[in-house]
Amino acid sequence: MTTLRKLIAEYAAMAGIWIGLIVLFSFTSEHFLTKHTIGVIANRIPPLALIAVGMTFVLIIGGIDLSVGSVMGLCGAVVGLALVDWKWSLPAAILLALAVGIAAGAVNGGVSAGLGIPSFIVSLGMLEIARGLAYTATDSQTRYIGVAVEDLANPIMPIGVSFAFFLAIAAVVAGQIALRSTVFGRRILAIGANETAAHLAGVRTRFYKVIVFAITGALTGLAAVCYTSRLGSADPNAGVGLELSAIAAVVIGGTSLMGGRGSVVNSFFGVLIIATLDYGLAQIGASETSKRVITGVVIIVAVIVDSVRERWTNSRTKHETNA
Repeated sequence: MTTLRKLIAEYAAMAGIWIGLIVLFSFTSEHFLTKHTIGVIANRIPPLALIAVGMTFVLIIGGIDLSVGSVMGLCGAVVGLALVDWKWSLPAAILLALAVGIAAGAVNGGVSAGLGIPSFIVSLGMLEIARGLAYTATDSQTRYIGVAVEDLANPIMPIGVSFAFFLAIAAVVAGQIALRSTVFGRRILAIGANETAAHLAGVRTRFYKVIVFAITGALTGLAAVCYTSRLGSADPNAGVGLELSAIAAVVIGGTSLMGGRGSVVNSFFGVLIIATLDYGLAQIGASETSKRVITGVVIIVAVIVDSVRERWTNSRTKHETNA
């Protein structure tokens, strides 16, 4: 019951921050609090929300994946090739995007876990490889796809939100259940908390690390399909900087950068906060430079709060142990 109350309190706190932003922008712009605004935000967040689910798992095991933006661009490029050049069906193109994402994630996880190289370095290399392959696959040109892929992002009337949004919600729910109610979730939390202890307890730490990165790759491939459907085209520049937004959303949601602690639902609230902040600043006419500065400040504050909370938790645990 105590754990349930704690979870409810965390969700309420994150929801309160999001609602506070909505109220703030409602006072600064008379056009903000409308059904149209909610629909726009809901239909923009699926790619970031899907990637944030995977990034939550990655941070929980104490890793980081800087390649997700470029991998999304590559997966979107192969969707364009499959549909336009090779005349594949949409389901086949989606499976190809998932396969490319899984392959990229598995390479990240395999090299990092197998050779003991920090995932920061490995994924940085994959960032360049995937972006280069995206440019090569599209000849550095945006490839128009059209109606073959647009239905996924079209708003469903009369509710005004897309199927992609419900797909993202399903991923968040499945991710939270996997994290809190399965052996997989318990083991990746154990790896993040103390990898050595988890290994000595019989957990196949390398295997689970590879699986986490592969899952993140699969979700990135799905995010690419959602992004491509919203644009109606395959853009080789898609996802530039998205890895930073994903990490920011997950950290704002309270997932520890040191590993061992996190929540997929709270990461989704982090996505909502970033999306609302971005759209609200655009509504009040903030310049791109101002938006970047404000978003950066929010990220730094979130990291500071996470650091203070981590120290407080460790201090309390140590005090209780000594008592």
